[in-house]
Amino acid sequence: MIKRGLGKGLDALIEVNEREFGQDNNVTEIKINNIEPDSDQPRKDFDQEKLDVLCKSIKKYGVIQPIIVTQATHGMYKIVAGERRWRACKMAGLATIPVVIKDYSEEAGAEVALIENLQRENLNPIEEAAGYKRLIDEFAMTQQQISEKIGKSRSAVTNTLRLLTLPDNIKDMVIYGELSSGHARAILSVTDSGIQIDLAQKIIANDLNVRQTEKIISGLSEKKPLKKSEKIKDKILKAQLLEIQDKIQTNLGAKVKIISGKSGGRIQIEYSNYDELERLSDLMFHVKH
Repeated sequence: MIKRGLGKGLDALIEVNEREFGQDNNVTEIKINNIEPDSDQPRKDFDQEKLDVLCKSIKKYGVIQPIIVTQATHGMYKIVAGERRWRACKMAGLATIPVVIKDYSEEAGAEVALIENLQRENLNPIEEAAGYKRLIDEFAMTQQQISEKIGKSRSAVTNTLRLLTLPDNIKDMVIYGELSSGHARAILSVTDSGIQIDLAQKIIANDLNVRQTEKIISGLSEKKPLKKSEKIKDKILKAQLLEIQDKIQTNLGAKVKIISGKSGGRIQIEYSNYDELERLSDLMFHVKH
């Protein structure tokens, strides 16, 4: 039977499967107000539109899969897995929610909850990186152990962790979707934080894709930081011109060079013989013989 949102590593830790969910003696109804989320979980932002969709589904079909909780203090329960479902149930106005209660120590419950969230793949890259770091700092996991538990390569874990070394304002740009993780990883190849920030701002202002960003960075020298803004601006223009040049070459099937000047420029197209020139003429002016 297919597990819903639980990877192999998590399933081995919490020992919960859908057969357990189907047994009445393992599922109980608890008042929603007696359940609280885990304040230490990596996901901090919840997509309101997706919550609305889930809320409508719960209103129509009910809660298909119980959430997992562990007993806290003062008669309360803490969510181990299923905070989105809990939030959607509250939005739907339900008084109770089906749960599976697991007897975890505080440390084991925190570890399970963290891994469960990391496996769901809907965290932003910075939240994901923070989750990996917490597994390392608090639970003494190696990067290899993390990769095995969440089902991603060790290099993916390493590259994601590196995002935490970016300046805070760049991390905010990633969190709010202004920069992709690909942009952020490209920026990491620059060591000067001032240039990193300037580059990030230029990427957003010029709507550069990752390939353009990598081209700019590959030719960016950090030896003269006083002119970094001008250099980045020049590199952005060069990358954009190269992309346009590539498109023209592909469309014409001929070697093309764009030569840019201060007040304009020219496009140089090469041909090898008269027949080639005639072919190019037909393409450009739609002449039919």
